[in-house]
Amino acid sequence: MLVNNIFMDIGLIIIIATFFAFLAKLLKQPLVPAYVLTGLLLGPILQIITNRSIIETLSEMGIAFLLFIVGLEIDMKKLKNVGLVSSLGGAARTLIFFSIGFILMLIAGFTKLEAVYIGIIISFSSTMVVIKILSDKHELDTLHGRIIVGFLLMEDIIAIFAISILASLEHFTLALLLLSLWKGLVIIVIARSANKYIFPWLFKFAAKSQELLFLAAMGVCFVFSLLAHYGLGFSISIGAFVAGVALANLPYNYEIIGRVRSMRDFFSTIFFVSLGMSIVKLSIDHLFITILLIAIVWFVKPFVTLFITSFFGYKRRTSFLTSISLAQTSEFSLIIVTQGLIMGHISQELFSIIAIIAVLTMASTSYFIKYEYMIYSKMSNFLKRFDRFSTNGKNGLELSNKNQKYDVLLVGYDRIGYSIVKKLHILKKKLLVVDFNPEVIKKLIKENIHCIYGDIGDIEILERIRLNQIAMVISTSPDKRDNSLLIKKTKETNKKAIVFVTAYKVEDALELYDAGADYVILPHFLGGDHVSILIEQFGNDMDKMIRNKFGHIEELKNRQTLGHDKVQHNINDEG
Repeated sequence: MLVNNIFMDIGLIIIIATFFAFLAKLLKQPLVPAYVLTGLLLGPILQIITNRSIIETLSEMGIAFLLFIVGLEIDMKKLKNVGLVSSLGGAARTLIFFSIGFILMLIAGFTKLEAVYIGIIISFSSTMVVIKILSDKHELDTLHGRIIVGFLLMEDIIAIFAISILASLEHFTLALLLLSLWKGLVIIVIARSANKYIFPWLFKFAAKSQELLFLAAMGVCFVFSLLAHYGLGFSISIGAFVAGVALANLPYNYEIIGRVRSMRDFFSTIFFVSLGMSIVKLSIDHLFITILLIAIVWFVKPFVTLFITSFFGYKRRTSFLTSISLAQTSEFSLIIVTQGLIMGHISQELFSIIAIIAVLTMASTSYFIKYEYMIYSKMSNFLKRFDRFSTNGKNGLELSNKNQKYDVLLVGYDRIGYSIVKKLHILKKKLLVVDFNPEVIKKLIKENIHCIYGDIGDIEILERIRLNQIAMVISTSPDKRDNSLLIKKTKETNKKAIVFVTAYKVEDALELYDAGADYVILPHFLGGDHVSILIEQFGNDMDKMIRNKFGHIEELKNRQTLGHDKVQHNINDEG
């Protein structure tokens, strides 16, 4: 009978959640609110499912699988690749919002423990939601996309420590903190050792069978979860996360993600439904606090993020796109608050406040990112004041000669631009590079390549460049708005100039041709064209093919040292 009841409860959850998910898709809305609405309907509103113990158990498994996937997708090198802004800036951002939430809750009359939870919860942004939206828009490898990923990775690391500390907060002492750090170090060392000495040969054998690969991955997940829980006193979620990180650098991690994702989706759906079941009616005072915290997440959080990113030297557009993408709380918030409710650290009312904040801010993110350029254009004049915090050309981020006549203007250096610069040097063309990544500009200055730090979408930058004297303009940025403006200003000033621009979509390329582009680069098509040329060039001449192979290997090693070693399905802002 118990089995029948469990089966019926899960069946109802999946059926109703599927209906609301279809409705959300038809209305082009995020799915998470649909799942929470399912929980509200089945729990507090209709009270169809009242015995939720089995649902909570399944939702805890959902959290573990969710963190296992997060761990699998983490690339620790990305923190280094986006520089100080991700590490120091991300840590500063987390500390600032923890302080805001903690102080605000104390003033509002909440206990110190509850204030700690609120402070932690508004500190984090959603890796799951933001990465999904940026991936769908092909913006993960843009400059602002890389900064966002860096912030999120730093927050995920801090969140894991927060979950560990909160689990023992009632009996917290310095000795207990040191013991927790020691236990954390132990599981990290075990994971690192297994990643280096055991997993490579184990998964090389397991990869011969997709079924065995899946079982091996799940076995590692459960081994680390059990070790964390029973051996070290951590939650199973932490063990699952460490297991994911331990497998992240294996060549089979994408196959593992593909196999585990469906299980993750099933259990995480139940997790979000269980959140909806836990929401209770709020008093007027609690409703006011909820609205205030949502306002902080929507308005204060982007403002602080904008300031921090600008402070680290990035232009206002990059800073704005970074900040508006992070205006939500995190799935870790829901994990932390669920843990706090189970341990009795927070009340049911506070749990409901946090769940409502998470659902509303996550749902709003898709709209913020969808209309980010429209919002940016409306706020552009206000945002100009943030440029005073960023390092401008007068502070060493420029190498150019006002009296120099340049043959070629290159917008964006990284990856595609790197190859173009090499060819232009061979042709002995006088080159000026414009890029809005300060790290790239510093590298160009060291190499004595004339460059200007700036955003080509900024009219002021275009006015500084003497377009009437330039014979060729090449943009490696796939941003249609920037390229349209560049074409317009170039053709108005110099009709003889040849303009190359880049597009990711075919429809964007056709629009840019209509705008006056002389040639539109579509990088993912150029790969096939290049292969066809190689086939025609080499034919069956193996010696020529081998010479080209060794030259290509040398070129790839050079690119690897320059940080061009990540294969992407999209093109970044700087080319």
